[in-house]
Amino acid sequence: MAIHAPHPSDDSAALRVTRPYAWLVFALTFGLLISDYMSRQVLNAVFPLLKAEWMLSDKQLGSLSSIVALLVGTLTFPLSVVADRWGRVKSIILMATLWSVATAACALAASFDQMFWARFFVGVGEAAYGSVGVALVVSLFPQHLRATIVSAFMAGGAFGSVLGMALGGLIAAQFGWRWAFGAMAGFGCLLVVLYFLTVSDRKTYGTRADKGPLPAFNLKGLLKDLFASRSIICAYIGSGLQLFVLASFMAWLPSFLNRYYAMETARAGVVAAIFVLIGAVGMIVCGNLTDRLSQRDPERKWWVAISYCVVTFVLIGIALSLPVGTPQLVVLGFGLFLSAGTTGPAGAIVTNLTPSPIHATAFATLTLFNNFLGLAAGPYITGVIADSLDLLTALRVAGAIPVLAIAAFLVGRLSYHKDVEAYRVRHPANSAPSAA
Repeated sequence: MAIHAPHPSDDSAALRVTRPYAWLVFALTFGLLISDYMSRQVLNAVFPLLKAEWMLSDKQLGSLSSIVALLVGTLTFPLSVVADRWGRVKSIILMATLWSVATAACALAASFDQMFWARFFVGVGEAAYGSVGVALVVSLFPQHLRATIVSAFMAGGAFGSVLGMALGGLIAAQFGWRWAFGAMAGFGCLLVVLYFLTVSDRKTYGTRADKGPLPAFNLKGLLKDLFASRSIICAYIGSGLQLFVLASFMAWLPSFLNRYYAMETARAGVVAAIFVLIGAVGMIVCGNLTDRLSQRDPERKWWVAISYCVVTFVLIGIALSLPVGTPQLVVLGFGLFLSAGTTGPAGAIVTNLTPSPIHATAFATLTLFNNFLGLAAGPYITGVIADSLDLLTALRVAGAIPVLAIAAFLVGRLSYHKDVEAYRVRHPANSAPSAA
């Protein structure tokens, strides 16, 4: 059975991609996303070791984590615009090579400053990968699976975080923190070679002749499409605010377990990785559930997203009010299960309200908000509060952020129907379906 893949300039193009090849591309692109986050999050597993060896403050440790997300947020938009025009596959290979080499440089760092600059280039390499990768895989699958594919793909970030923290902690405990970074770099380089040998822009999009000449770049028109409506802006904001929670806990759970549960580095990394894995599974389950619940009523995506935020806020608040012990960790696990559940609904909304030729750029804009409001802000702000007060209080603050996400999704839902109709008028050839 074949799957219709949208042409970069026309959703109705006749280009056909076989199901096995579509899933192969998904698997390899998903694998590179895992490598991306392994390289990013291995740092969290070795926080205690770096803190002791280089006498670092929590603010400095947070900056080593946040600099990557900050670069991703800053560069994802311009690099995704380039990737949409130059070629998504070529861009993916170049980005993965850069972050793998930069991760190897982390293993050789001899000071905080050297580590900071190595992490800086990890961020440059990873900047547009999520947006370009998800745009590539979404183009290969049917429209009614968008929330499922988006959430399943983006869950690779959480799975990568799990592996980065768990394996990083184990390797660091046995061989030292430098080997932890080296292992992540080697895995990334291996996947780059496999991707280069297997995937190409020609196979996924057709030839340049098939596509025709690129249209002149029009920044004003591009921005108009990306910020055309209140609902799409609210989807950006709500998604970013909700990810503040997961980002904060991904960065600080190993330290939380080390300080409050007296766990050694290796064990804390493994236990924290289990919680991140719970978040990854939740992301996939929530995405699929969103597609099922909103199949006949697309506006229901908003209510589903709001529900995820509400339950996350309640459960994490309860967990961090409990004393140290198993009940606290169990309730926290349920809260983190839903903490990234809005990824699928938000991604589907953004996809449905933007034309296919700019999907990588649209996901880049979503990534920008995810990073500035969530992935970059979460670890850094939590670290600053932890320095001023304590880590438990800082995590309680992080757990209250979903209240702001709820407000954003509520506002977006109010204008969604009107915005869908306006999109159909502007782009009759790429109209959002009535139930997508």
